[in-house]
Amino acid sequence: MSKPYDEKAFENEIAAALLERDYVRVPSDRFDAERGLFPQQIVSFVKETQPEAWDKLETAHKGNTRQRFLQELTSALERQGTLELLRHGLRTTGTKIDLATFQPNTGINPELQRKYDANVLGVTQQLHHSATNPDRSVDLALSLNGIPVATAELKNTFTDQTTQDAREQYKNRDPSEPVLRFKRGALVHFAIDQNEVYYTTELDGDDTKFLPFNKGHEKGGGNPPREDDHRTAYLWKEVWEKDSWMDIIQRFIHIDTEEIKKDGITVEEDETLIFPRYHQLECVRQLVDSAKRDGSGEDYLIQHSTGSGKSKSIAWLVHRLVSLHNDDDEAVFDGVVVVTDRTILDEQLRNTIYELDHKTGVVHGITGEKGPKSEELADALEAGKPVIITTLQTFPYVIEHTQSLPERDYAVVVDEAHSSQTGEMSAEMKGILSGVDEQEIDDAEDAIVASAEARSKQPNLSFFAFTATPKAKTLQMFGEPDGDGGYEPFHLYSMQQAIDERFILDVLRNYTTYKTFYNVAKIVEEDPQVPEKKAVKAISRFLKLHPHNVSQKVEIIVEHFRNSTQHKIGGKAKAMIVTSSRSHAVRYKKALDEYIEENGYDLSALVAFSGTVEDDGQSYTEEGMNDGIKESELPNAFDSQAHQILVVADKYQTGFDQPLLHTMYVDKKLSGIQAVQTLSRLNRTHPGKEDTFVLDFENEQSEIKEAFEPFYGKTTVTEETDPQHLQQLASELKAFRIYDQSDVDRFAEVFFDPENTGTEGAHAKLSSLVQPARDEFMVSNEETQEEFRSTLRSFLRLYKFQSQIVSYADTHLEKLYTFGRFLYKELPKGSGQSAVEFDDELALQYYRLEKSEEGEIKLNETNGEVQGPTETGTGGGSEDDEVELSTIVEKINEKLGTDFTEADQLFLEQLKEDALEDDHLRRSARVNSRENFALEFDSVLTEMFIDRMDQNQELFAEFMDNDEVQEVITEHLRHQVYQESQQAEG
Repeated sequence: MSKPYDEKAFENEIAAALLERDYVRVPSDRFDAERGLFPQQIVSFVKETQPEAWDKLETAHKGNTRQRFLQELTSALERQGTLELLRHGLRTTGTKIDLATFQPNTGINPELQRKYDANVLGVTQQLHHSATNPDRSVDLALSLNGIPVATAELKNTFTDQTTQDAREQYKNRDPSEPVLRFKRGALVHFAIDQNEVYYTTELDGDDTKFLPFNKGHEKGGGNPPREDDHRTAYLWKEVWEKDSWMDIIQRFIHIDTEEIKKDGITVEEDETLIFPRYHQLECVRQLVDSAKRDGSGEDYLIQHSTGSGKSKSIAWLVHRLVSLHNDDDEAVFDGVVVVTDRTILDEQLRNTIYELDHKTGVVHGITGEKGPKSEELADALEAGKPVIITTLQTFPYVIEHTQSLPERDYAVVVDEAHSSQTGEMSAEMKGILSGVDEQEIDDAEDAIVASAEARSKQPNLSFFAFTATPKAKTLQMFGEPDGDGGYEPFHLYSMQQAIDERFILDVLRNYTTYKTFYNVAKIVEEDPQVPEKKAVKAISRFLKLHPHNVSQKVEIIVEHFRNSTQHKIGGKAKAMIVTSSRSHAVRYKKALDEYIEENGYDLSALVAFSGTVEDDGQSYTEEGMNDGIKESELPNAFDSQAHQILVVADKYQTGFDQPLLHTMYVDKKLSGIQAVQTLSRLNRTHPGKEDTFVLDFENEQSEIKEAFEPFYGKTTVTEETDPQHLQQLASELKAFRIYDQSDVDRFAEVFFDPENTGTEGAHAKLSSLVQPARDEFMVSNEETQEEFRSTLRSFLRLYKFQSQIVSYADTHLEKLYTFGRFLYKELPKGSGQSAVEFDDELALQYYRLEKSEEGEIKLNETNGEVQGPTETGTGGGSEDDEVELSTIVEKINEKLGTDFTEADQLFLEQLKEDALEDDHLRRSARVNSRENFALEFDSVLTEMFIDRMDQNQELFAEFMDNDEVQEVITEHLRHQVYQESQQAEG
């Protein structure tokens, strides 16, 4: 008799719970170990549910039906596997035999529901599974209509045994036995104790890989306590419950096939049976249940860390959404649009849906092979393709090719909720899919309402946004109200849990910082007057790019790599050097090559940066510095053993997946999401990769800790949007009496009149309508001008942000926003000044580099909060005072040259590239004069700055607050975009 605390009691408890949940007890002596089946159960199921099919077998086999059926079933299991036969049945002697019946998507056919109810789930204790050794048994087995689908080994922590012992036990079992054989036997094998659950889908001796199947606890691994119950009781009381378990077998478990290629030729195929991890199962089910209950028009934010298996979660979700029906048996969505930049997701979606349904043609990828991608996308939407996969860049271009779509409901699944999703791109998506028909817009007022609604929620659109590091704007747009005035994700799989469960490595475990000490001397006799802020940045640039600075760091990096990193991961470990600018990257690459050659080391470095860099009178490109390796070939080149170090300047810092990357050398200021995404390049796991290492020349441990903590557990945002604040700013603007409401109304009538779209006269009309307000501004005193400009800027920023979240039915604000955007660009600015540079005026007088901190950065295990825009009120812009160069040098030396970064130039380069990728802007530059192009470009540039504000908050604030800075930047980028667009046309 078992004791209340031993393993047998645990086993009895689980079996009893299953018997209460529609399972039947199937004794072990009914098991045929050679066939790996319960023959009596499977034959009874077929006879009772498909008597006509059984009669056909009786006719064909003339009295030997049972034996022949079991032989053919066993043979089919060997060839096709358990999952295939359960899903799609057994074909024998011209007859299809269903071995299981799954729940239909709708309740229209009651006969299908009756067949589903006829399924028999069995539980067997102490299953003796070996034909050669009858003493061998597994603690529990679950079967479906006589076919084993799961086994479980149970361990009791009260007797000092855990899941680790169960996992070792499985590793020692013979994987060739029918019930334990991969694909042919049970689908999954569980290792269970009172606290944790692990599983595997393939027994392979010591190489068997187990994954955790835990719910997570306090944002980390493990399971939460349950009152008067085991922590793992969710497994047998919820997951193994009949409807849940049948749903997993029908819609989740599938086989992934990976082609193993050699010299471009497939030499073998590697199959993996995929079983969902707990958070994937929970997430997909909760999203599906919510969409089924609430219909379209809802937004969902899923915060899943790197290592969560987002691709699988998305594939399962899309598969469910395509066929989802509500309680009235109506389809919830007419189509699913998947927005991703990862080409691998396209293939995974196709394979997963085919594996689950045996259907082709469900997934339509926008490839551009049949013409422009935008037209192909529009055609696919109009044709009603079930699943459309497109890119972030392509999706908004539908605007140019289609003016209306039928009234349909869409699910938009966003792979990584990129920052562009929370700006104008999202508004454009909603505008495209909202079904607005310009033919139905009778007047300007209708157009304004349509424009305002396109910025808010649409009843026929649901967004499902997946991200590991949600920003404040993303949370406010897609997140759930948390009851305290803030927003939180709909579902969470935290970085902390991913680290606890060993799906990613903790990149903060080994973190060493170095501090650089400078002393700068002014070596010219005169003391010129220079703009203070620009001079500070110029001196910082001088220091960062100084050959002595770079060469000292290169020596530290190379020697550390050789002594500490190179032997890691079986001698395959790689490193990345993160630099602050393209010029910085160029100088690092040159210094690395020189140092490696001087010392005769067997090392090779690659560099990644965009465009062409002028340095010391020479031009450098990425391909040229990498001995002809093309940009598209660089990831594969770095993956080879020929290259060990990669120098980057704002490339490969997000989305780059290289598991052999072990060490990162950081020579760039990092903060917020940028710090998390950059350092997370190290966290991928790989056999033999036990840890990571960061050597940081620019940041302190406290700064990195501050950046990571919001994303370690659950990320929230608490800035509540206050719609009344916009009304207050609008009232303040009106009080200046710079413009009259009639000016705003007349401007809006022209701007929103459909007949004016694309006409030549519209531009002149709009320009003339803002002139009275500009003239009034010009005759105001300087203080009034500054206050009005600052208030208008605050209104434009806040409306741009809040209108994505809050629906403003009052068109007054939309009118004012549109008028204000044009007026703001007409307001004169102070005289701009070009950037400051120092060459011969300064000299590096003193330099010291020393280690300052090393060890683990420990994060607090609490929810983290991210910040949204905080400047919502008025305030004057800051001036860049003229001061003497010697004063600035003194200030720099006081700060030891460690507080400044030089990422601004590359940030502006990215804005220029964004502008050049905008088809509309490029066309505008080619057909307009510089003056006419300026009016359009200057407005778009402000919006681009706002969309990218999180990437460089310091420069963003300076652009918005300092009119001189804004003028210099705008003129510089406008000139470059105009020139390069003209040249491209020529």
